[in-house]
Amino acid sequence: MTSQTNHLPDAEDLLKTLALKLEPLLQDNTALVGIQSGGVWLMQRLLVLLKSTIAAKSVQHGTLDVSFYRDDYAKRGLKSENRPSQISFDVENKHIILIDDVFYTGRTTRAAMNELFDYGRPASITLVALINRGGRELPISPQITAAEIPLSAAQNLQLMQNADGSLRLALKSALQPTPQAQHSHE
Repeated sequence: MTSQTNHLPDAEDLLKTLALKLEPLLQDNTALVGIQSGGVWLMQRLLVLLKSTIAAKSVQHGTLDVSFYRDDYAKRGLKSENRPSQISFDVENKHIILIDDVFYTGRTTRAAMNELFDYGRPASITLVALINRGGRELPISPQITAAEIPLSAAQNLQLMQNADGSLRLALKSALQPTPQAQHSHE
């Protein structure tokens, strides 16, 4: 299968939908945490879209790279674009909104939660994903999504960031290699 973007929703429209759904969750003692790299791209854009609400509520933010926490680390190893996690606030008793791009098996989310608990015990964790593609393998699922797009295991949905910072989606065969400048969820 080749890339098929003509049947996919516009990532920028999905981002706006996600912002609308996320805004009511922002309160004092809330922090946004993006999972590298697509979740961080989304978080950065959400910080801009929700700027007035976030400033009014003093919402902090950080990033996670869960590479070392994955249960398949021995098979996958480190990605070439590995970036250190950056949590500069106290996680203890904080309401964490964990942001990822494409939810698939739940293993990335499990790894992110394991890493978060190394920083402290949050009051709550809410998982936000741009897209839930189906295929859950763990008892974990996003509480908020912008779209549900069921895909087969042979398909790979990728969130990609353009040079101008805008986002787009691409659907590829899971057997095709992923260029380094893009993010894909496996």
